[in-house]
Amino acid sequence: MNILQITTSVRGDASESTRVTNQIVAKLSAANPGATVVRRDLGAQPHPLLDGAALGALFTPADQRTAEQLARVQLDDALILEAQAADVIVLGAPMYNFAMPVQLKSWFDAIARAGVTFRYTETGPEGLLKNKKVYVAAARGGVYEEANDPQVPQMRALLNFLGLTDQTFIYSSGMAMGPDAVANGQAAANAAIEKALA
Repeated sequence: MNILQITTSVRGDASESTRVTNQIVAKLSAANPGATVVRRDLGAQPHPLLDGAALGALFTPADQRTAEQLARVQLDDALILEAQAADVIVLGAPMYNFAMPVQLKSWFDAIARAGVTFRYTETGPEGLLKNKKVYVAAARGGVYEEANDPQVPQMRALLNFLGLTDQTFIYSSGMAMGPDAVANGQAAANAAIEKALA
């Protein structure tokens, strides 16, 4: 098994989403001796944002790219190759101001490439990152029912668009609501991990 762990929190060791991704990866590794784990900490080492220069590099034919453009595209290529090689993807997804962190959005922007990870067909878009399991550690300061959650629908849409349809979301809720809420939220997340990986 090839496990790809993407952490995106800027809180370092204090991050609840990272704690949960670490726990998921530990359980997967224990259940699959010999598993390979590739870790990307985009909170500590952010991927560059999609900007005009990056877009220009992507739309320049490969044999006409400058050295700078080639280097920029290669950064995205590395993330795509990791996603393609993974059997399981574990995403850390804290909620910042009702949305995913820019660090996580940059990962999606990097790996969503027409003709590589998705394609347009006569019947609509088709995701090409198929037959992979995705676990999402969704940590948030408040408590949200999924139907009213402002972050998760966009994440599900992006994952589905790329063909990553086998999704399990593990919620750590109430992380900014005091010690009791934190304890309850972490206990709920731990129980959800045990159930999902039983």
